[in-house]
Amino acid sequence: MNLRSLENEPISVVYIEDDARLARLTARYLETHGTRVTVAANGPEGLVEIERHTPDVILLDLMLPGMDGIEVCRQLRARTDVPIIMVTARGEEADRVLGLEGGADDYLSKPFSSRELLARIRAQARRARGLTGPARELRVGKLVMDPTAMRATMDGAPISLTTYEFKLLQALAERAGRVLGREQLVDMVRGSSDEAFDRSIDVHISHLRAKLNDDSRAPRMLKTVRGVGYMLVDEET
Repeated sequence: MNLRSLENEPISVVYIEDDARLARLTARYLETHGTRVTVAANGPEGLVEIERHTPDVILLDLMLPGMDGIEVCRQLRARTDVPIIMVTARGEEADRVLGLEGGADDYLSKPFSSRELLARIRAQARRARGLTGPARELRVGKLVMDPTAMRATMDGAPISLTTYEFKLLQALAERAGRVLGREQLVDMVRGSSDEAFDRSIDVHISHLRAKLNDDSRAPRMLKTVRGVGYMLVDEET
């Protein structure tokens, strides 16, 4: 299937939401804008529907009965790379961090705008289908990364990185300013079985700090968020 036909293909969504009225109204709106929606009322049902339909995007409520959205998200990340948009009535920063650390790609608080939700679904679907164009240059402060050529420079000087280190730094740079948990980084980078181990991320982060000339005792760029994970920021902000 070429890019044009992919772009014209209807977006399919699995929406896991226990509020039947909200799910019905949201699904109706999305369907009037060319999106196919399958609604599941709880986590286990949602996992079954996702396996059955292989959607382009998953909408996942955080506050589900029984198996909550965080656990559903973690189980999904163990088996699929389908974009996940977490939806919840709780908008505190800690909840956003929990959702993103659990593997969600985006986060939307209730009550949300249906138009904004549709725009986010379309953006995630385009990215997943490879319709966003060639990989763009990434810039975080003095760090510049070229994902296509797998080259990185810091303040103009080339950085020698292993393939795994490059992918790890790329994952952090693409989400600069967001906290990423160890498990989430393992899922994103997907290296060899020896590298894809939760605590091995700490070792790779230590190597990256050394190569970025970031003080491991008081890092200004590759920061540790205790109990959560890591975050890449512009050291000058």
